[in-house]
Amino acid sequence: MGMLTQMMRKLGAVWCLLVMVTTLGMHEAPAQAEPLTIGAAYSLKPVFQEIVPLFEREYGTAVQVVYGPSQTLRREIEQGAAIDVFLPAAVEEITKLQKQGLTIGDRPRIYGQTSLVLVMSATSLATPVSFREAMPNRATRIALADPRTSGLGDITARALTKLDPAYKNGFRPIYARHSEDVVNVIVRGEADAGILYRVDAINSGHVRIIDEHLAGAQRPVLFGQAMVWTCRTESFAAAEEFLDFMVSPRIQKLLLKYGFEPTPSAGTGDRGRPVAPLVAGVSASR
Repeated sequence: MGMLTQMMRKLGAVWCLLVMVTTLGMHEAPAQAEPLTIGAAYSLKPVFQEIVPLFEREYGTAVQVVYGPSQTLRREIEQGAAIDVFLPAAVEEITKLQKQGLTIGDRPRIYGQTSLVLVMSATSLATPVSFREAMPNRATRIALADPRTSGLGDITARALTKLDPAYKNGFRPIYARHSEDVVNVIVRGEADAGILYRVDAINSGHVRIIDEHLAGAQRPVLFGQAMVWTCRTESFAAAEEFLDFMVSPRIQKLLLKYGFEPTPSAGTGDRGRPVAPLVAGVSASR
């Protein structure tokens, strides 16, 4: 009986150990939550290399950024793409979602602005020309973002149409999918010049600005942000934190460093009060 009792005790100890191991396995730390997914315009790529790591470190939230042409991203959100926060290259893309009830919140929160400029290759030996000189020259090849895919393209087309409804007859437009493609077309020598956002030109390193005063496009292009209808419930808090982060005074200074221009509402400590967007001289409907 003594030996049997000892064996039973040993078996009991082994059983307790197995139970403990199983219980510990069941109570492991939960898997890391899905990252906050941000749909962002290519214009934000340079500055996001600093902003995203800062946010991840300070808030303990992983961030995944999906870059793309603004109109393309907006259409993907309309179709249910897994995006929590949308930062297009023009606030009007958010306004279009808002009119369909596909944003969360009252109005877009503005965090920066820029303008349209004429650029040419940084290595080009050609004599720089103003936009007024390039406009009527049918031999001049000007790279433009495609208005069917890009917020930049849409704003550029409307600004040029306001200046001259027949602008396509004045020079040779060469269309590219988005701002990075516009730069690539110019660098490859397929275009003599191109129209970009000023912030994109500053951050490119491959082009130089030759005219900052495009007639008919003097109003600022506002950059806004919003949570969209595809934002997951568990991401609401992180999304709101990111929106606040973008309009904080510290991030506003960082945006200036990368060529964005300040807006009256951003970085004032009031959570980035929304303002009515003005896009290339066009007042978006509220």
